[in-house]
Amino acid sequence: MSRDKIIIKVSIIGILTNILLAVFKAVVGIASSSIAVILDAVNNLSDALSSIITIVGTKLAGKLPDKKHPMGYGRIEYLSAMIVSGIVLYAGITSLVESVKKIFHPETPDYSMTSLIIIAVAVVVKIVLGKYVKAQGKKVNSGSLVASGSDALFDAVLSASVLISAIIFILSGWSLEAYVGAVISGFIIKSGIEMMTETLDEILGARADKEMTGKIKHLMMQELYVRGAYDLIMYNYGPDKYYASVHLEVPDTMTAKEIDDLTRRLETKIYEETGVILAGVGIYAYNTKDDEALKIEKEVKKVVFKYKWAVQVHGFYLDIKNKIMRFDVVMSFDIKPQDGVKVLYDEIKKIYFDFDVKIAPDVDISATD
Repeated sequence: MSRDKIIIKVSIIGILTNILLAVFKAVVGIASSSIAVILDAVNNLSDALSSIITIVGTKLAGKLPDKKHPMGYGRIEYLSAMIVSGIVLYAGITSLVESVKKIFHPETPDYSMTSLIIIAVAVVVKIVLGKYVKAQGKKVNSGSLVASGSDALFDAVLSASVLISAIIFILSGWSLEAYVGAVISGFIIKSGIEMMTETLDEILGARADKEMTGKIKHLMMQELYVRGAYDLIMYNYGPDKYYASVHLEVPDTMTAKEIDDLTRRLETKIYEETGVILAGVGIYAYNTKDDEALKIEKEVKKVVFKYKWAVQVHGFYLDIKNKIMRFDVVMSFDIKPQDGVKVLYDEIKKIYFDFDVKIAPDVDISATD
């Protein structure tokens, strides 16, 4: 079954389950005058709405690329996940407001054995549904499903709290449901904020997964003439839709034809092994015929690595004849790139004053080890 079909199937199961639970809880809540149960029913309806939004988002994200959007519509899934997060946050805030109102203006609930059984069944159903939806969401890398599954598990906790409050009221006469509702609302709000933050990270461009970038670099380093793979940038256009660009360090003796053969092999291998499309390959040459260049490179690295913000040096090449030295330095976020370049330039020029030193600053955008 395709990814989209799995998401839609799971979402439909969620919609039907939540509507049934909402109907039962609404009846119980009205009959027992329980604000907690009524809010629980409303929460189930919001979950059903979340599943509908997930289906719509998946359908729109699955549209084929066109002239206006040549990279496809995959990022719409992040927008649908953001809406689902907003619904969770709104449900939490609404529950908190209503719970606080009931603390100051309490109503005496009246629970029957039937209502308690229905709430208990709802707890079990929500736990099963939440684990199922969340597991399927992780399986197909759907932020919307993961968010819906997490919300369902919080609903199970909310329903369990309502059930415990009802039992305490029956046994002791103490009505705690408004206080319990306020506490659980806080957890729901926290969950909504966390879901929203995670989705925002995807939209803004989060740091690439270290395991994935490590695997891609490892595959590249398996090639005979590749001494290093640097500046790997992943471009995300929706879940499981990645493009990448990279710089390869190769001997200065390679011909254009050999480099062309190398990059085409890598494009095929990377896609087959990871599903990532290698869209751009830049080239760094390294010295192969000059021992002095190797010696100077070691000295330059000693100077650079005196500074903790200098993460990596790569792309070093020395043109002895024309007195040109060039290399890239990956810098941490502890220093402005232009400031780092000035410090290193001044240090290196003191030693190699007769060279034209060209330093390119790089951002620590993916794992450098």
